[in-house]
Amino acid sequence: MHLTEDDLVLHYYGEMTGADEARATGHLTACASCQASYTQLQRVLAIVDTAPAVDAPTGFERIAWARLEAALPARRRGWLSWFVLSPARLAWAAALVVLVAAAFFAGRLLPRPAAPVTTASTAAEKVRERILLVDLGDHLDRTQMVLVELVSADEGTGPVDISTEQARAQQLLAANRLYRQTAVSTGDTAMASVLDDLERVLVDVAASPSPVSQADFDAVRRRIESKGLLFKVRIVSSEVRERQRAAVQQQKGI
Repeated sequence: MHLTEDDLVLHYYGEMTGADEARATGHLTACASCQASYTQLQRVLAIVDTAPAVDAPTGFERIAWARLEAALPARRRGWLSWFVLSPARLAWAAALVVLVAAAFFAGRLLPRPAAPVTTASTAAEKVRERILLVDLGDHLDRTQMVLVELVSADEGTGPVDISTEQARAQQLLAANRLYRQTAVSTGDTAMASVLDDLERVLVDVAASPSPVSQADFDAVRRRIESKGLLFKVRIVSSEVRERQRAAVQQQKGI
């Protein structure tokens, strides 16, 4: 069973229970369809969560109340009339609640005065950083799937068809190189080291013939296992996911 949109949102914000979180993480690792949906959701929420709140125009509530008050029926005389909860009075109270909610959302949508350049630059930088984390997390998840397929393939004696893994490795190679160069330039040596080991395996797989001989295939698997590459990719993928959640919580003020 695939994860629902609600499941993906709860997983993104880290609000699942321990058992549900483990189930969602395992499913995303194995299901390409849900992983693609989750990546799209991450891109959208990364932008939405960093969008600055917009204040309502000055006097908006006063104008809205004036329009509502003009349509209200005349009040009964006497203090007792305030305690009479007639259907009409309840209907107007409900309308007032709706109007207040509309004022709130209108305040978020209507234009506000231009913010200082420094604020806009900071917000844009946060958006770029969070989108980069989303893309990097997606890249690590996809490479992890390739590694799992390689190390879990059945033992044999004849040539091995790796055309599927080869196509995926070719797709991932250019992005992996860019992420590695970015990690080096930012001083993230741990990430750069993992991506460097990963790049070597991707190059070997992408450049191999298909089918590949059993000996060459075993050599690739030994390289993955000797480097502990699958374990390392899982670790850095979890770290990237935690950084995404930390960025979300910081934006929410938690």
